[in-house]
This record gives sequence, structure tokens and C-alpha cells, in this order.
Amino acid sequence: RGSWLDFEFDHHEHLYVRIDRRRKLPVTTLLRAMGLNGSEILSTFFKKTNIKLKAKSCDVEISPDRLRGSIAEFDIVLDKNVVVERGRRITAKHVKVLEKAKVNSINAQHDFLLDKVISEDIIDKDSGEILVHSNTVIVDEVIETLITNKIKKFDILYINDAMGGAYISDTLRIDETETELDARMSIYHVMRPGEPATEDAVNALFNNLFFKNERYDLSKVGRMKLNRRLGIKSETGEHVLTNDDIISVIKLLIDIKNGNDSVDDVDTLANRRVRAIGEMIENQFRIGLVRVEKAVREGLNLAETDELTPQDLINSKPVSAAVREFFGSSQLSQFMDQVNPLSGITHKRRISALGPGGLTRERAGFEVRDVHPSHYGRLCPIETPEGP
Repeated sequence: RGSWLDFEFDHHEHLYVRIDRRRKLPVTTLLRAMGLNGSEILSTFFKKTNIKLKAKSCDVEISPDRLRGSIAEFDIVLDKNVVVERGRRITAKHVKVLEKAKVNSINAQHDFLLDKVISEDIIDKDSGEILVHSNTVIVDEVIETLITNKIKKFDILYINDAMGGAYISDTLRIDETETELDARMSIYHVMRPGEPATEDAVNALFNNLFFKNERYDLSKVGRMKLNRRLGIKSETGEHVLTNDDIISVIKLLIDIKNGNDSVDDVDTLANRRVRAIGEMIENQFRIGLVRVEKAVREGLNLAETDELTPQDLINSKPVSAAVREFFGSSQLSQFMDQVNPLSGITHKRRISALGPGGLTRERAGFEVRDVHPSHYGRLCPIETPEGP
């Protein structure tokens, strides 16, 4: 129960998010709205490489296990012998040689730093001024600024195409929001176009989307399946989304993009859940109770409350109307087939992928209607037709 979150890459390899299939926003807007700043977003998704800057060169921190599979951007020299030439791929054999020699850093020319990305704001210690902002791409002018201001140490993002591209860094660069409130405002304008955006309304909308039990519910099964897919050992937890859940899903999507993980099969029964009649009536009952609550609140605000009794305020009609509406006009409400006892039983047992919260006839493609291998021994393909 609740809003849908869809993550997608565009053709520029920027990562976007859609809430309830509305207009897409950069995924970093959602991360900012969750309370992360630019530097925290970068440190969450990237490892760092420490640089010691000198007048004519720089010392680059290296970790041999990170190097495996990457292409050397400069000659890696050990005791005046070239271990790996520039432009060659670093193999497990090269890594073993570097580990044996306990190499922690390698001297490189300033050219190595060009097109690398600064991981955190570089601040002048004397004036407190930000010299270079985080996520800035290094060019010659940036190196000159750092040398002029005697900055000796700083960190760059470790971006290795074999391990993962700079998707989040590139997306952060096109994100126009700068603060948590800006990001929440952007989400508010997408979800409530044309409505005046006050700070309280913006915060209330964002918190209600995914983080409040009244509006969002993963259910026990949903939490268990999500934890298993994200590799979390515990199979229990909150029934709402957490910041860690959203970050883990984004990391998993990046792994899939890089070929380190596979896409789930959406048609297998392992990724589907039977919503029984009891749960559907429970949802209708909840809708009725919400209407009753709204009516009671309005009654308390309008009337003189001193002389009122609970009977005057509480009206049960919205609850009974919601349940009656469910049995009378729901998509899945049908007259039972009573030709004989067997036809009645098969009608009661029949399940459907259509209905509220399920597929629509426009969106249901051939794959959904087809018999999936996971159906064998569980669902009868004849008694469970999806129709036109």
C-alpha cells in the first residue's frame, strides 16, 4: 500500500526517479530530500583516492585489490622497473607484485588528475572560503588554484568503469537543487502541481509518501522479499521504507547496469503474492474508517463540542458504504457460478492478475498472459484465464 518508486537510466546514463509515474526527477533530488548533502551522496556511492599534491607531480594512493581489471593511467614503476605500462590492463599477476612490494602510493604527473572528480569541498583554512566545490571536474585551472593556495592533500572519487561508472556523480551535476528543502519543494511541485508550497506542507507530503505507516505498508512478506533481494540477513523490520532501503536499491540497480547482478523475472510466482479476500476487505474497511475519522474531525472543528456526545459525531454509514461498494462494484466482484457444486468451488478458487493494484488490460502484455514455468503444479492455466 502506498506510492510507487520507479528508478530508470536515460540515454545519457543519468539516473532518475519517478514517484507514482509522475514526471521524472534526478535520483539525487530524492537523496537530498532524505537529508544527504552533495559530499555525503558521493561518499555513499564511491570510494575515495587520496592525493598528495606537489609542485610538479602528485603522489596517488593505490590499493592493489582495487586495481585488478582497470587500465593503468600512467606507468607504474617499482625500483626503476616499469611493472605496468600506461594504457595496459592491470592483471592479477601485477596486483600480486604490488602487494608483495607493499606499495601504498605511486608518483604521477599532474596530467593524471585531469578529468578526475573532487570528492569533498576544499576549504581555505585561513579564510574559510570554499576553493573548490565537491563533484568538480579537475581541469588545469583547478590544479593551479590548489597549488597557489598551498593545498597539499585532498581526495578524488575512485571511478573504475570495470567496477561501476560515474552515474551518481554525473546525475548530481545536473541536479538543480542545493538543500534538503529545495529537493522536497521539487518533489512537491511534481506531486501537487499548482498548489502553494509552504514548508510544513512540503515536509508533510514527503514524510507521508514512504515513511508513515498510515500511508505506506510493505507488509511482512514485502519486507522479507525486499531484505532477501538486497542481501540483508534479517527478514523482519519496519513496514515502511528507510533511507538505507532506498540507497541499497540504487546501488543494486547500478550493479545490474554494470553487469554484476541480474534483473528479476517479473512473471515468476516467487515475485507475486496472492491477495486474499480478507486483506481486500480490510483495505476497504480502512478506507471507510478514514472517512469516519475525517467526518469526526470536521464535526469537532465546526460544532460546539461541550454538549456533543460520541453518538452525535460518529456515523457508521461510511464504513458500511465502503464494504457495500466493494461487494457491489469491485472489479473482482462477480456472481458465483452455481451450475453445480464443482463449478462453484472452481469459481471461488480462481485467482486473477487483474483488479485493484494489479494489472490493467492495456498494460498486460503477452508475457503476463502466458504460462510461466513456475505455474506448473501450482496454478491451472485453464481455470485461471486472464481474458482479453
